[in-house]
Amino acid sequence: MTKQPVSVNGVVRWKDVGVSDEAHGKTNDVKVGVLRQEIGEVLRNVRQRQGRTLREVSHSARVSLGYLSEVERGQKEASSELLASICAALDIPMSQMLREVADRLAYAEGTFIPDTVPSELTEEFTREMRQLRGSTAAGAH
Repeated sequence: MTKQPVSVNGVVRWKDVGVSDEAHGKTNDVKVGVLRQEIGEVLRNVRQRQGRTLREVSHSARVSLGYLSEVERGQKEASSELLASICAALDIPMSQMLREVADRLAYAEGTFIPDTVPSELTEEFTREMRQLRGSTAAGAH
């Protein structure tokens, strides 16, 4: 069996290729990452892309350096308030961080999600929002 590099969101991982799971007597169980580990990896990647140190981010986020390090290593489960503070310190929306985490989990599960929303769904959403805004404005009079 050989290993092949696979890049997900700029992170290279090694994947076994060449021999099927059935040949090894394995079932096709879905390998799901631990949420706290994926969150930690995404936060670390963002921080490193910005060229910032743990100390800088921990100071900005008002969290201890040791705790932030444990969050990045996936050893601590961070609260939503703490994640919001870390994301603010990194100047990224929490939704962007969570989207990257969701993409990584989807990839690990073998679920491939399109990067774009189909145009018919976008059009339907736009129509519904216009109707909702119209009915809200009419009810305000």
